[in-house]
Amino acid sequence: RNGAGKSTLLNLITNRKFPDEGTITLDGATVAENDALLQQVFLINEQNLFPEGMKVKKAFQVTKLFHPSFDEEYALQLCKKFELNTKKKIKSLSTGYQSIFKNILALSVNVPYVFFDEPVLGLDAYHRDLFYKLLIEKYSISPFTAVISTHLIEEVATVIENVIIIKKGTIIKNQSCEELLSSGYCISGTASQIDSYLSSYGSSQELIGTDSIGGLKTAYLLGTPDSSAVSGLEVSQMDLQKLFIQLTNS
Repeated sequence: RNGAGKSTLLNLITNRKFPDEGTITLDGATVAENDALLQQVFLINEQNLFPEGMKVKKAFQVTKLFHPSFDEEYALQLCKKFELNTKKKIKSLSTGYQSIFKNILALSVNVPYVFFDEPVLGLDAYHRDLFYKLLIEKYSISPFTAVISTHLIEEVATVIENVIIIKKGTIIKNQSCEELLSSGYCISGTASQIDSYLSSYGSSQELIGTDSIGGLKTAYLLGTPDSSAVSGLEVSQMDLQKLFIQLTNS
C-alpha cells in the first residue's frame, strides 16, 4: 500500500539512498559505493535523473557510458513500437511517454537485476499491454531478474512468478504466486450461511477478511475448505488483488 516502503527499499538497493542500519549485499559484497556491483542493477522510478534539456537519443548514448551492455539499437526499435520521438527533449514528454522512455531504458540496459517502480504510470491500456508483452519477450530471450513494484496488482498477476507483499516496512509474504494463491480460498453465500460456516469450521483456519454487500457475504480464509460443509455456498480461489487487500487491511 502507499507508504509501505516499496520505493524506499528499491532506492536503498540501488544506492540512491543509504540505510540507517544494516548493509545491502550482492553476492556477498556490499553494494554501497561499489561501481562494479551497481553496474549490475538498474532502477526506473518517477525521478528523471537526466538533464531536462537532454534529448531522448542523447540519453541513450549517456546510458551506454554507465552501462556498456546497453543496446542502443534495440532501444531505437522500441521507440518505433511505442512511437516515441527520439528527437524530443525529455522534459517535453507527457507523463505516459516519460514512463515509456524509462521502460525502454530498462528493457535495453541488459543487466542482471532491473527494478521497475510503477512502470505503467500514465500509460494507456494499449501501451501497458505492449510493455508487458515486451517484458516477457525480453525475459524469454535473455533471462534476468525483473522486480516490479506496482499498485495494478490484477493487471500484473499474469506476468509475475514470485510475490513479495510489504506492510508498513515489514515483509509479510514472500513466495511463488502459485503457492500464495493456492494457500487460501473465498467462500460466498448469505450472511447467515457464512457466519454459520465460520463459527463451525473456520476456527482451524485463518480468517483474513470479509466483504458484505446487501445480504450477501464473502469470507477470505487461509487454508482448505471443508468439503462437507460447503453445500449451498460458492467456493473460489482468491485472486491476487483480493488477497493483497485483505492481507494489508489494517
